[in-house]
Amino acid sequence: MARRFFHPLLLAAAVLTGAAAMAQPAAPDYPAKPVKVLTGFPPGQATDVLGREIAVRLSEQLGQQFYVDNKPGAAGIIATQQAMNSPADGYTLLLTSSGPLAVNPGLYSKLPYDPVKDFVPVAGLALVPLVLVTNPGFNAASVKDLVAQAKARPGSINYASGGNGVTNHLVMEMFRSAAGIDLMHVPYKGGPPALTDLMGGQVNVMFETTVAAMPFVRQGKLKALAVSSARRSAAAPDLPTVAELGYPGFSGVPWVAIMAPAGTPPAVVTKLNTEINKALNSKVVREHFMAQGAEPMVMSPEELGGFIKTEITKWTQVVKASGAKVE
Repeated sequence: MARRFFHPLLLAAAVLTGAAAMAQPAAPDYPAKPVKVLTGFPPGQATDVLGREIAVRLSEQLGQQFYVDNKPGAAGIIATQQAMNSPADGYTLLLTSSGPLAVNPGLYSKLPYDPVKDFVPVAGLALVPLVLVTNPGFNAASVKDLVAQAKARPGSINYASGGNGVTNHLVMEMFRSAAGIDLMHVPYKGGPPALTDLMGGQVNVMFETTVAAMPFVRQGKLKALAVSSARRSAAAPDLPTVAELGYPGFSGVPWVAIMAPAGTPPAVVTKLNTEINKALNSKVVREHFMAQGAEPMVMSPEELGGFIKTEITKWTQVVKASGAKVE
């Protein structure tokens, strides 16, 4: 039996069933043609990077091409709605994250999709902590320095995000609220252009995934101050957590998952889940993910469904408490 690697968040959210689920047909004829994997994020963003790695493995394991189709913008809503309206036959999947599935329901008064009713969970991919980074020219060597400057000059420091309502926007709002500081939000159409401007000095600071930010930190193009997870990241073990720096209980960890339109045959979902978990448990994928600070998220469809519901409740409360709004 495949070994599972659970983060404490996942253990808390896993759906406990009284009996093992009945075995389902293996869908032997699936896939019989290439499979499109829609994502609402641009190339180079963590969801895209991790999803492409799994798409390559699925292509190898199942003998048909799994290809990622990027439809960035509108906090993932465009791609999510397109996936929802696609045929429920297993040939269009949604590569998505906590933003579209768990944050958006609490952030938007009206959404053109319901993350629970309009989709069936297929498999988790990874938990992806965020790292608080600045450009090297910004005069803040620590979180303490950043907070002191922000308090001395309210509104003078700006922060980038991958767009209104995406997870790194909301986590920065959590931090702003916890620290009692006033920062100016500069939303971008995805993380990569935001990082580019951060390195160029057009913006001062941002939270970005370890997957996207740490390569630039190692190259000296960015300066890392802290990580957003409750425990330190394997990709940056020397970096303190925000909670360690005087903000107890602070934790904001995005995650990545694969979904399918509601009505997708259970046998197809079961086969995809089995093959994705096989890839996640492989040595090469685990090492690749962990090197980037992403923790493989091995779950059954039922466990993922329960986890998503728990996360919707959590992030809705966070949105309300932080006062974050879509601009």
